Amino acid sequence: MNKAELVNQIAKSTGQTKMQVHNAVAAMLHSITQGLQKGDRVTLVGFGTFERRQRQARTGVNPQNPKQKLRIEAAKVPVFRAGQELKDVVDGRAKLPALKVEKPAAAAPKKAAAKKPAKKAAKPAKKAAKPAKKAAKKKKR
Repeated sequence: MNKAELVNQIAKSTGQTKMQVHNAVAAMLHSITQGLQKGDRVTLVGFGTFERRQRQARTGVNPQNPKQKLRIEAAKVPVFRAGQELKDVVDGRAKLPALKVEKPAAAAPKKAAAKKPAKKAAKPAKKAAKPAKKAAKKKKR
């Protein structure tokens, strides 16, 4: 499943628009990436944990020339550890729980603000002034 298929699946399950789901998925991935960049651990209980680890420098071998040794520099790498619930579902030891989609609460009716006096209607004289100006111009000619 790729990102577009994930967005379609979530949109179908939740009844939200694809754009809303796309934005939510993008925001979630951005937040996880930002947390890992800072060195934070991101834990989604039951699903898993994302964390950043330091990989030590090591010596590797060039696959095209096995006699040639390469130095591989140290790096910070993202790591994902699956949570127990995810492991159990994937292994078949547990059933996938039913999706609980909470619909947004109906917007509470807004309290009627103190009514302000209605604005006066546009004065017809202003509208009539434009033709009057045109008539005045015609008279000057």
